[in-house]
Amino acid sequence: MAIEAPLSRYKRNSLKIYIVACILGALWFGYDGYLSEKFIQQHTDEQGNPDSTLLFNRISPPFFVGGVVLLTVYYYAVRGRKVVADDEALVVAGKVKIPYDAIEKIDKTYYEKNGHFVVTYKNDNGREVHRKLSNRNYDNLKPILEHLIAQIT
Repeated sequence: MAIEAPLSRYKRNSLKIYIVACILGALWFGYDGYLSEKFIQQHTDEQGNPDSTLLFNRISPPFFVGGVVLLTVYYYAVRGRKVVADDEALVVAGKVKIPYDAIEKIDKTYYEKNGHFVVTYKNDNGREVHRKLSNRNYDNLKPILEHLIAQIT
């Protein structure tokens, strides 16, 4: 039986909020920089040269749109990530597979207070690796932690 901890609702909602904020920023600054005649007149001198505020409002919208694109691509790239604790190993984000016999210790000192724990294990090269799992990144970590402790002891 595998226990799964999907990507947290906190992380998904934060990314959505950042995307909406970038869209609103692009619209707001684009409107003020190109369409609002009153704003353009306020931020233009007698010779017709724009000041720094108007320049920012004209230059920034493409960067906000780029941010929307990057955040959207990142959102779709990470939305299916999860931590899975099955019978043989702990699989983090579908990429890192940590066999239970390679785990040396689990530091759960800050789990109750801060919501994260650290798994220390030896990788294939024999090097000691610390993997931090946080409830800000994954939901349902408590059953994963309990399963890990049961497998280690």
